[in-house]
Amino acid sequence: MSQAVFCIADNRQHAATIVRDLQTSGFSADDVSVLLSDAESTREFATEANTKAPEGAATGAGVGGVLGGIAGWLVGAGTLAIPGVGPLIAAGPIMAALGGAAVGAGAGGLTGALAGYGVPEYEAKRYEGRISDGGILISVHTEDGDERKRAREIFERHDAEGISSASEASAKVPADSSHRRTSVL
Repeated sequence: MSQAVFCIADNRQHAATIVRDLQTSGFSADDVSVLLSDAESTREFATEANTKAPEGAATGAGVGGVLGGIAGWLVGAGTLAIPGVGPLIAAGPIMAALGGAAVGAGAGGLTGALAGYGVPEYEAKRYEGRISDGGILISVHTEDGDERKRAREIFERHDAEGISSASEASAKVPADSSHRRTSVL
């Protein structure tokens, strides 16, 4: 069964440290997601070394400015807007999953989108509040219990908040799919 382990990092440096530890611990870039508010303006993060996006464009730029050199490792970075929440920066499988959910989220906002992704509603509400306050949601998607345990240990080692796990809605895009996670909605 596909599950995800979630946590909240306090700030960008904290998130970068956690993601770097996940990377060096052998987690695949296809399985690590990051979600944060773009309250400081997409323009600030609009250029990433791996893209040719013009400054100010709402493309896969955000995570580059947020997580520095590891941005090229994350998959499918981009921005999306969820009603009632505003612009968000996302990377990894969560980008594909929330992209579709964001379109239909309507009044449910980010809580509804996360719940549609498989996060229990009470956790989704807590995550939405923390993201609105500047926290950064990090998740690791896996079908292996040992990997879930290892991800949880990494989150705990870095004193991340709100550590939980949940069965998830289909977060992965099949490799042979014509819908690439790198597309921005």
